[in-house]
Amino acid sequence: MVILSALRRFASNKSRAMASLTTPLNDGKQIPWLGFGTGTALYTKDATEAIKVAIANGVTHLDGAQMYANEDSLGAGIIASGKPRSELFVTTKLAKVPEGKTVRDTLVESLKKLQLDYVDLFLIHVPIQHEGKLQSVWKEFEALQKEGLARSIGVSNFRVKDLNEILEVATVIPAVNQIEYHPYVYKASQPVIELQKKHNIVTASYGGLTPIVRHKGGPVDPVLSSIRERLEKDSGKKVTEGQVLGLWLRALGVVEITTSSKAERVREYVATQSLPELTQEEVQAINEAGSKVHHRVFMKDWIDA
Repeated sequence: MVILSALRRFASNKSRAMASLTTPLNDGKQIPWLGFGTGTALYTKDATEAIKVAIANGVTHLDGAQMYANEDSLGAGIIASGKPRSELFVTTKLAKVPEGKTVRDTLVESLKKLQLDYVDLFLIHVPIQHEGKLQSVWKEFEALQKEGLARSIGVSNFRVKDLNEILEVATVIPAVNQIEYHPYVYKASQPVIELQKKHNIVTASYGGLTPIVRHKGGPVDPVLSSIRERLEKDSGKKVTEGQVLGLWLRALGVVEITTSSKAERVREYVATQSLPELTQEEVQAINEAGSKVHHRVFMKDWIDA
């Protein structure tokens, strides 16, 4: 029933070729389920062409960050695409605030680079960059939302203790916590996921393809293969194991943030939105297989400490 209720939160339009799933945020807004990130493979690199390719292939959710050092090319890609601003959902994330500057100063600088008047979502990227200041930083975020520079506000890489720290003073509950999330951190992530459910905080996943690109040969592999075969038979379409992982995230109500420099890979991500849903048994099989191994890739030194 939990999985079915999560699935009902998603809405799709009628165009199967350009299907666009969204999920509601706790502030009344909607976030597109599929996001294209400018970190990992694009970290510190010019993202202009990749953004143009992503938008041309149906992606509307673009996920950047001050730390990625490529907000200017993210903005250039948006302009070059010709896509109306109203049809895009743009995220950026706060890096460590330089001495003598405010959170607002950094967002204004980001907006200039992005060539935007506002972002749809502004996240605190890494909580340990603001030790002892998380509560005051969050109050600055609330002010930025009120000012209209950020439509929605949230966090990233937050543990239970980090969320609890800002919840103590929050007038606005974070809309999103973007975390590394895939079957091999499914079990370890349960405490923070449960806290987020209590406050209707949406989980967004990065690193979701880890089982097939960073930790092959694990117990999830045969489960993904079996599900892929079933989906191909039922849909009559070619299905990849990466798409199965995307469908697993979708079934759990988790937003997927992924990236690629290849147009065909982007088309594969977008096509995931029009594939049949996983059964509850299939979701559970992935959960159980993933729980046999713990393998975190990003920020493991302090998240797992």
